Amino acid sequence: MSSDPNGSRSLLQQIETFPQAFWMLNIMEMLERLAYYGVRVVIPIYIAQADEIGGLHFTQIQKGEIFAWWALVQSLVPMFSGGFADRYGYKKTIAFSIVFKILGYVLMATQREFYPFLFGTLVLAFGTAVFKPGIQGSLVQTLDKNHSSVGWGIFYMLVNIGGFLGPPLAHFLYGISWPAVFYGCAAVVSLNFLTLLTYKEIQPGGTQTRSPLEIMALTFRNILKPKLGLFILIMSGFWLMFMQLFDMLPNFIVDWVDTSDLVTRFSLPSFMTVLTDRGTMITQEWLINANSGLIILFVVFISWLVSRMRRVTSIFIGIAIASFGLLTAGFTMNGYLVLMGIGMFSVGEMLASPKMNEYLGVIAPEGEKGLYMGYANIPLAVGWGYGSLMGGQIYDKMGDKANLAIRYMQDYMGVAEDVSRNRAFSTLVELSGSSASEVTQLLWQTYHPYQLWYQFVGIGMLSAVGIFIYSRIVRKTEEGV
Repeated sequence: MSSDPNGSRSLLQQIETFPQAFWMLNIMEMLERLAYYGVRVVIPIYIAQADEIGGLHFTQIQKGEIFAWWALVQSLVPMFSGGFADRYGYKKTIAFSIVFKILGYVLMATQREFYPFLFGTLVLAFGTAVFKPGIQGSLVQTLDKNHSSVGWGIFYMLVNIGGFLGPPLAHFLYGISWPAVFYGCAAVVSLNFLTLLTYKEIQPGGTQTRSPLEIMALTFRNILKPKLGLFILIMSGFWLMFMQLFDMLPNFIVDWVDTSDLVTRFSLPSFMTVLTDRGTMITQEWLINANSGLIILFVVFISWLVSRMRRVTSIFIGIAIASFGLLTAGFTMNGYLVLMGIGMFSVGEMLASPKMNEYLGVIAPEGEKGLYMGYANIPLAVGWGYGSLMGGQIYDKMGDKANLAIRYMQDYMGVAEDVSRNRAFSTLVELSGSSASEVTQLLWQTYHPYQLWYQFVGIGMLSAVGIFIYSRIVRKTEEGV
């Protein structure tokens, strides 16, 4: 525990100290996340679900490749854009990023071939990568060490308000058409041009006279520092595990999870449900949206509760809980247990993710806040990037219900001819004479798709052990941090 005198202030007293710019930056991030998650929560289905009407019908491996390139651009570019944001101004950087984000959404709405669509995602990723350090670098300058825990908690809450509103926005726009989802999100993110006018430019502090080459050199020199490099490596494992909730679990829910009892018991409205061949289910985006909903309700309180806890200790506890949550969500076809797993995952996320940004913001030297916020994305690049390739291969082989239906027909029914993915499951239902629910249960018991989660959870637990060891290494030099 630290001895910060402000740690004893009430939550309301701490909130009252934040300046206007802090709130406007949070609103900007909320709008950006609303648009981003309006696409992000449904895009695994749009890209790779075999029977999605109007979808792209790419393979799970191709989905993994798209997400991997997306991850690398969105998460590695901030290594450089963070330093440039510090040097040339946060507002200019943010405005530049909004243009690219709008263009990316438009390209994704109009392109249906693999490489043109991939290019659209990379344009969006580049815009997001430039946006993040500008916003977060500005935010760090509005916080001091004693208020950073609650400040980052509020930031994370508003991020998730945007994320929570993304699914209903996507659901409404999807009712019009798939392209409308992307156009609508482009319109939302364009509102940040107006928000930029509501506060004065925030100066980064420190000496800002470096040339572009000097900024590049500083970027690489800092990464080579052993302590920072070790932290980045450990957190990469966390992000590899973490991103599967958004990359792989949506397809897993659509393929395997039965939430019909949840729909009936709680009389859920039609905008939260979808009619499937197994009955009326909760849409996968609303089930995963429990993550954002819980964070909105509890993250500020939890951040205040652990404000005097060492940041690396909070990260350790959070990674461990999130790993068990993902295992719980992926180990079952039962909707209640999936929901419980998502809840556990969310608690772990609230303890770990905001603290990672807070930790880097606290240890960053003056004048390099944006640069260090850029470094926060490196673990995401490594974890999300490799995890996408890994997840695409694993899900294609072990979890994709259409592929397993083809495999079953070949292994047990002597069907030798090729069957298209978008007709594979319905063909197996017809040939077997069983219901869709019975065939789903048959494939589950035959091929055990839940086993695909073991390796991801194992990586998460290794990261928890790693951050525990790291906390012991830095204890003497970062007392209270």
